[in-house]
Amino acid sequence: MSEQSIIKPGRLFVYSGCSGVGKGTIMKELIKADSTIRLSISATTRLPRAGETDGVEYFFVTKEKFEEMIAENGFMEYAKYCNNYYGTPKKAVEDMLSQGINVFLEIDVVGALNIIRDYPQCVSIFILPPSPEVLEHRLRKRGTETEEQIQNRLGAAKREMENAEKYQYTVVNDDLDKAVQDVLQIVYKETGRA
Repeated sequence: MSEQSIIKPGRLFVYSGCSGVGKGTIMKELIKADSTIRLSISATTRLPRAGETDGVEYFFVTKEKFEEMIAENGFMEYAKYCNNYYGTPKKAVEDMLSQGINVFLEIDVVGALNIIRDYPQCVSIFILPPSPEVLEHRLRKRGTETEEQIQNRLGAAKREMENAEKYQYTVVNDDLDKAVQDVLQIVYKETGRA
């Protein structure tokens, strides 16, 4: 009779921050640094940016398809942000957690607060910019949005940062390597590897 090892379920991490704060860059480094960390792929109705691939950065879907998934209770959370829907497909996350994977949901504040309410066992982390000026510089440097979109994102960022205290942890992304290490230490603490 062979012994089967029992897989310890992964932890659910809610991961937010303003547009342009460097969440994606930090996440790429986290995934490289720790094989137990995966990013949940969100669905969105926004158009892909240059270099983005369907099923890698996002599942790019039509508004009609997204609303069909809402009706079928297919999301852990979803929200409308800057005139586009974003949502976390439920089944994919549950499958990864059951395999012992620590799943990060990179979502906006509205979605995050819903997850924190509906999944109280989750760990919440908010990434902050060193200052509003640095955030604006990063957004402009990307060169992917119009002036109106930048102003919309800056307005949204101000509102989002006002909710940072509702998260268990905040990390300032002033130095990329330090921010990555700070998030890894949170993962290790919350998964009993500290």
